[in-house]
Amino acid sequence: MANTNAPFGFSQYSGNGSAPTYEQVAVQIAYNASAIYYGDPVEPDANGQVIRSDGTIAAAGIAGVFVGCQYLSVSQKRTVWSNYWPGSDVASSQTVIGYIINDPNAKFVVQTGSTGATQSTVNLNIGFDIGSGNTANGLSGAFADVTTAAVTTTLPFRVVGLVVDPPGSAGTEAGAYNRIIVAFNNVTTQNATGI
Repeated sequence: MANTNAPFGFSQYSGNGSAPTYEQVAVQIAYNASAIYYGDPVEPDANGQVIRSDGTIAAAGIAGVFVGCQYLSVSQKRTVWSNYWPGSDVASSQTVIGYIINDPNAKFVVQTGSTGATQSTVNLNIGFDIGSGNTANGLSGAFADVTTAAVTTTLPFRVVGLVVDPPGSAGTEAGAYNRIIVAFNNVTTQNATGI
């Protein structure tokens, strides 16, 4: 049975932290920036905030992987805790607090695109495509772009393994849309280049 094409972003697989927060850190989200979904890679902007990454990574690297936010909702008149940032619904004077995982030791499970990963992809660096997030459940549509696999140091993630148990989504270990385990390769917490 073939793997199912159902990207879900970058889902934490392991790390050094402990429940309930693991390696989550608070950051500010740019006011009225585009929506950010649970599992989306985010990048720093020039104002000290984070925005949803578009897949093109600056030399400074990505800021981390988004896992939720809190904000004072204009429409609901209360503080909202959400697994995704809708991109608006706050007054311009309000701060949107986002939570990201940026620990250099964190690992994530992510689905590949139509070009799946193989064992020879392990230890190569890769990029990602941001995909389309799901407003119904707040999950990211990001997936690993194995076609970019290279030794290039500026690529944001490194493949550290294939998901073999269970393979894929009731599918196969290799081939299109298989799942892989990645670690940060170019994250701002371990990069000397500023923005």
